[in-house]
Amino acid sequence: MKRERSKKRGTRPSRENQLSRKLVEIVSHAYRHAPAFKAKLDRAGVKPSEVKTIKDLDKIPVTAQSEMVSLQKENPPFGGFLTIPIEKLERIFVSPGPLYEPIRIGDFAKAAAEALSVFGIRKGDRVLNTFSYHMVPAGLWVDQALQLLGATVIPAGVGLTDLQVKIMKDLKVTGYVGTPSFLMTLIKRAEEMGLQFRKDFSLRCALCSAEILPPSMRKTFEDDYGIKVADTYASAILGILGYECLEKSGFHFPEEIIIEIVDPPTGKSLGPGEIGEVVVTLFDKTYPLIRFGTGDLSSFTDEPCPCGRKSYRLTRIMGRVGEAVKVRGMFIHSRQIEEVIRKFPEVSRFQVHVSRSGHRDEWAINLELKEEVDRQKLLECLQMSIQESCRVKPDKIEFVSQGTIAEGAKKIVDQRTWE
Repeated sequence: MKRERSKKRGTRPSRENQLSRKLVEIVSHAYRHAPAFKAKLDRAGVKPSEVKTIKDLDKIPVTAQSEMVSLQKENPPFGGFLTIPIEKLERIFVSPGPLYEPIRIGDFAKAAAEALSVFGIRKGDRVLNTFSYHMVPAGLWVDQALQLLGATVIPAGVGLTDLQVKIMKDLKVTGYVGTPSFLMTLIKRAEEMGLQFRKDFSLRCALCSAEILPPSMRKTFEDDYGIKVADTYASAILGILGYECLEKSGFHFPEEIIIEIVDPPTGKSLGPGEIGEVVVTLFDKTYPLIRFGTGDLSSFTDEPCPCGRKSYRLTRIMGRVGEAVKVRGMFIHSRQIEEVIRKFPEVSRFQVHVSRSGHRDEWAINLELKEEVDRQKLLECLQMSIQESCRVKPDKIEFVSQGTIAEGAKKIVDQRTWE
């Protein structure tokens, strides 16, 4: 008898049954121990007993990431989702917003190890981990994932380009984890230092995330430098959500999560080929995130992967729901800029422009002033406040004449192309 897959989530019957059991358990637990989740279900008129399988997920309202920031302000520090005393937490991370994240690294590390192993990271590899270890979880969860696989980790973090080039050469680094743009920066810097990348370095594979990996950049890595490159889809608060296999035909899902594509206005699950928001359910009883909206737009494909796996995959990330963009690995929301601008009554309007120069994201802010002020002093204060709020420094802040920014214009204009 032919085994059918869930039409909306592309799961095998055995896995669907397993996930359904876990879903029933986490919904019941969250309703009893997470006041914010209980309030959400109560407002929707849904009882935990009505959620019996993953086909009932549509009954649960989606929680948007932007909503979490508001909830945490109303009910600090975790918005009513934490189910244990704060002193029992291992770590608390901080994302722009700020958004406090009581994440258990071990769960994320297992999913990251799954992605790394599929792509060929093995015991004995020496891997340069360039994700940040500061406030955000990516550096630590990748570190633990690599250790689970028996690889040797060089915890580089970001920056110090010349030193990292030397490390890669001296230690004969075989693997890289980080953003694709920083990998390109390291390669170009090595060439500026008179080194020949194919001859002087041992790098054979790179697992990239936190930015879009343009096809042209992937081709350059593989054809010009002999580096096998895989893309991953991840979120600071949710961990690894999808990863490429060697066939590079979309993002496979880690085993221990539920991923849906939903219609943003209604929260209803969509089928293969339909574009909608990526919505994720985790099974962490400490901080239950059930139907958590990433804000990313994508779609499922039901075409079997050439690797042999037949479950659905995510195609590619096609944009964002609402006004938010990712710049150099950090999300920038219009509300973050608005909160800063409110502190400066001299500013009447703003508009963010995001572009790409070479292989690097750049962002600039145009500001209209209500009245003439000491521009240099205002500029210094704005730069400091915006960098503190967004965690990524604007490349340029420019004052423009009144009327330049049209009333009702988009707050963030993303001019990047990914070819």
